[in-house]
Parts: sequence; structure tokens; C-alpha cells
Amino acid sequence: MTNVVILEHGRHERNYWSDIWRYRELFYVLAWRDVAVRYKQTIIGASWALIRPFLTMVVFTVVFSRIAKLPSDGVTPYPLMVFVGTLPWTFFSTGLTDASNSLIGNSNLISKVYFPRLIVPIAAVVVAFADFLIAFAILIGMFFWYHFMPTWHVVFFPVFVLAAIAACIGPSLWITALNVKYRDFRIIVPFIVQLGLYISPVGFSSSIVPPQWRLLYSLNPIVGVIDGFRWCLLGNDSQLYLPGVALSFAVIIFFMWLGVRQFRTTEKSFADLI
Repeated sequence: MTNVVILEHGRHERNYWSDIWRYRELFYVLAWRDVAVRYKQTIIGASWALIRPFLTMVVFTVVFSRIAKLPSDGVTPYPLMVFVGTLPWTFFSTGLTDASNSLIGNSNLISKVYFPRLIVPIAAVVVAFADFLIAFAILIGMFFWYHFMPTWHVVFFPVFVLAAIAACIGPSLWITALNVKYRDFRIIVPFIVQLGLYISPVGFSSSIVPPQWRLLYSLNPIVGVIDGFRWCLLGNDSQLYLPGVALSFAVIIFFMWLGVRQFRTTEKSFADLI
């Protein structure tokens, strides 16, 4: 009996999102491989996911609290305030950097096999989120150290975690698609990440921003995410600027739309350009 293969025009386009589910095992393989490669041949392994945000907290606490004498949120210990801001930023910067180079790093796979290319950068973001979960253990330890207990605001924490994931995925897809054609982005992305670290409220509270600039400052989508993290985990000591959070969420949604649109528009040419 002869098997007949029917090539139907436009099938991949119509079934694209269902294909992502069908190729979920490939997604798991890519994510697990990236986790294994990240800490391969390192002495302390996954402990780097703990050390990086911890050292960032120490440096920023010394610079902004001891030297610059900037205030904390209420009576919250400054190191605790900084670390809560460091968590989403580290996830965002790691996910953006890794995802932007993910297609280039998997060029052999992309040029030979069909699968929804969206799987590749999303897998890179998931790996960064795994680091985020590991680093969260330090925060739990700091809560015990400072005898600090989150308030009822913590019930909204999953909302801001999802916002952090969306804030990472949107720009990552956009830059990933551009990086395939314009390799300059391999140089531009680290610069953007470095700049963003200092203009985002990681080492300081966004409450020190003058009121007339607060809404404009929230055009940086990570501002609303960090403020949300602090409001959820630090309680009433951290005030939530609702217009700013709403604007940050709107920017996140815009970049999600832009990222998916740019990625899907250029996806067909990836195999030829890589």
C-alpha cells in the first residue's frame, strides 16, 4: 500500500498555533538543553543564578543607600527593597539577551527542520525564568533574616509575574527577528540592557522620581513590573502608582503585539538568512 503525502498550500499558516502545541516536546528539549549548557563546566553550577542578583543587590545598596543616601520605601530595609527590584530585572535582562541570540545559536536546526520558530526564543525565556525561581530562594531567606512578612497584597503577585514574562517575551521576539537579518543587534542588546539597569528603579525606589515625570518614566515597561513586585511583596511600605502601572502594562501589550507581528512576518525567511 502506497502512502500519499498531500502538500496543502497555507497549511502551516492556518495551523501555526496548534503546531506549537504539537511540537511541545521539542520545546522541552531545547529548554532543558539550554539549562544544562548554561552551567556546564562551571564549578558552582546553578549557584550562579543566586550569586548574580545577590552581588547586584550588594553593589546597589552600597552605591545608592550608603553613598547617595537615597531613601527606601517606608521602613523596608534597603537591601530587601533592592533585591525585590533585582529579581524581575535580572529575569528580563537575561531572557532578552539569551532570546535575541537564540535563533542564531540554533541555525543548524532551523535550516534543516520545520517547526514553529517561535519555540526557540520562548524556550530561552523559560530558562531565564528558571533562574528567577532559583534566585527567589534568596528573597525568602531575606524575609526570615529581616523578620519581614508580606501583606495581603501578595495575592496579586502572580499578575505581576505574568507581566514580567510578557515584558520579556515581547521585545525578545522583536529583537530576535531583527537580529537574524541585522547582526548589529548582538552589539546593541548588551548596551540597551546595561543602560536599562540604571534608568530602571532597580537600585532605588521610583518614588524619588518627581511627580511631573512619574507618568513619563512609566513608559519604561519594567518600571510598572518592579513597582508591582515591591507593592506585592513589601506591603504598604511600597506605594503603587496606578496610572504608571497602567501605562507600563499598555506598553507591554504593545510590545507583545509588535514582537509577535514582526516575528511572524519575517519567520519564513529565517532559514535563508541564518
